[in-house]
Amino acid sequence: MKFVDEASVSVEAGKGGDGCLSFRREKYLEKGGPDGGDGGDGGNIYLVGHESLNTLVDFRFKPSYRAEKGQPGAGKDKSGPKGSDMYIRIPCGTSVYDETADILLGDVSKEGEKLLVALGGKKGLGNTRFKSSTNRAPRQTTKGEPGESRSLRLELKLIADVGLLGIPNAGKSTLISRVSAARPKIADYPFTTLVPNLGVVRIDNEKSFVMADIPGLIGGAAEGAGLGVQFLKHLSRTRLLLHLVDLVPLDESDPVENFHTIEKELKKYSEGIANKERRIVFTKADLLGARANDRAKELAMELGIEEYSVVSTVSGSGIQDLIHCIDDLLGHQKNSESSEGIHREVHEFSIRKRQERKSERNKRQRNEDEGQPIVSYEP
Repeated sequence: MKFVDEASVSVEAGKGGDGCLSFRREKYLEKGGPDGGDGGDGGNIYLVGHESLNTLVDFRFKPSYRAEKGQPGAGKDKSGPKGSDMYIRIPCGTSVYDETADILLGDVSKEGEKLLVALGGKKGLGNTRFKSSTNRAPRQTTKGEPGESRSLRLELKLIADVGLLGIPNAGKSTLISRVSAARPKIADYPFTTLVPNLGVVRIDNEKSFVMADIPGLIGGAAEGAGLGVQFLKHLSRTRLLLHLVDLVPLDESDPVENFHTIEKELKKYSEGIANKERRIVFTKADLLGARANDRAKELAMELGIEEYSVVSTVSGSGIQDLIHCIDDLLGHQKNSESSEGIHREVHEFSIRKRQERKSERNKRQRNEDEGQPIVSYEP
């Protein structure tokens, strides 16, 4: 199934049912009092988390939803039935935004968690409600109110314990395929990974953790260059980051420079994500053979780090030690901490980028209207 992590959805809650205008009419009772019933409330719309879903692709095919309206009241003081509530299933880890106001409505992060996104319209009142000692035959009723309607933007942030960072071809996809059942596309050219991948790493019969692989980052990623910036938000829910550093980069670049490039882009994107605990992992040790550990030690000294791992996903050396190291690091952490601040930071970054793109489009349009040359600064 195609991976989709953003979708726009329109929702409309049910309209309330109208109140009824009716008077009691029976044999030998020609002029009975009012007996018009109330209408029913409109149905609400809820988003519900489901762990079995891992993509928002379904919303590309069905982008609009409308709840059932309440039924009108009837004579003999009969109230109309309430409209049925609508429950829309979404993947756990989805943030829900009001697209018009650009505000966060809430996060759905657990199985069965519900988020009210559109409130049904209130019911209309029948004429029975308006009778009084001075008005014994009221002909007044009220109509049901329309339900709330909203344009929503859904953003899926994968829920994983460990997130993988690195430049393209640093070995992220190969690592996740080696330690889990995930089978991402692997090739010897940049940007092989186009969408995030999740894999469950099993330590024994009772212990496991989830690892997330996102497309590689390049310089200028925080400004929109490359592919990884589109998926950096998936790291906001991880507890630990693995920064993979290629000992022998395919393009013969400097590993230390590559490391600092990724760290710089991460800080530009989100201080919260940049401050997460991480482990440096030197990859492709098999290409250097016996010299791999010495080369990793040299790089670690240049980077100013003391603890790191050296692995080869081809030969498997260092893989089990890395898995147990990750398990220890996760075990020392407390339960998943609140990431509300990081979500807000990522949301503000997204708003700022959308505003910049909108401003650039408006500028281009003005230049076209005035016949001036079009100059674009988009990367």
